[in-house]
Amino acid sequence: MSDNHNLLAEQRRALILEEVRRRGGVRVNELTRRLNVSDMTVRRDLDALARQGVLEKVHGGAVPVSGASTHEPGFEAKSALELGAKKDIARTAASMVAPGGAIALSGGTTTYALAQHLLDVPELTVVTNSLRVADVFHAAQRADGGPRGVPAGAATVVLTGGVRTPSDSLVGPVADAAIRSLHFDVLFLGVHGISTRAGLSTPNLAEAETNRRLVRSARRVVVVADHTKWGTVGLSSFASLAEVDTLVTDGGMPEAVRAEIREQLPELVVAGTDREARGEL
Repeated sequence: MSDNHNLLAEQRRALILEEVRRRGGVRVNELTRRLNVSDMTVRRDLDALARQGVLEKVHGGAVPVSGASTHEPGFEAKSALELGAKKDIARTAASMVAPGGAIALSGGTTTYALAQHLLDVPELTVVTNSLRVADVFHAAQRADGGPRGVPAGAATVVLTGGVRTPSDSLVGPVADAAIRSLHFDVLFLGVHGISTRAGLSTPNLAEAETNRRLVRSARRVVVVADHTKWGTVGLSSFASLAEVDTLVTDGGMPEAVRAEIREQLPELVVAGTDREARGEL
């Protein structure tokens, strides 16, 4: 980890979380030396990460959350986390969508944020297994030229059907059968976890199979995931990094991790950065 005491809080916390997950636990005094910050700063960072539910504080340090590989938070709980990062990611991912295209949006709070940026894209066909994503488009259509000026039928939405998960995704045999017969240009995929070893993963076995179907039906796979997802491993892997074309993440991703990702993926886009705005990523 870096010894740069000028790291932003979100970058510092991403480094701490990465270390906790990699080593299975860290001590406060180790973090103060490696990050060149005070005990109080490290403890504040650990408090913030514990409130997010991504690690557990113990005497003198922190450890990974017990049962993290099988715990599936609800949509409302996840929607309160990393709001700024998700907005940046959604705005950047939306710029990759062309009018008249056929795209798929998986379940998740980041894809939900992305859907809100796609309402003005004309003649779009959207396949989704997310009730929340479908509601974004349906609400805009019901408004019928309301404040956003979105006409009814601006997007054709195909909702897969299936069994509802805690994150308001539809999964299972019905969803899998619907997706199997479809083909789309780009899949925008939210994930529970992403890592070099496990690839893309989720704590829900049925959702893993549905996500596999989505990946197989897409010509291009774009993962939309904030920096806290890196290093998280769910119970079931559903795709390797080799199956991902692009990862869109946020500026909280440490530079060392970015370098590792660039070795694995064809394209890494860091949303909300000056370099992205200049087209250098």
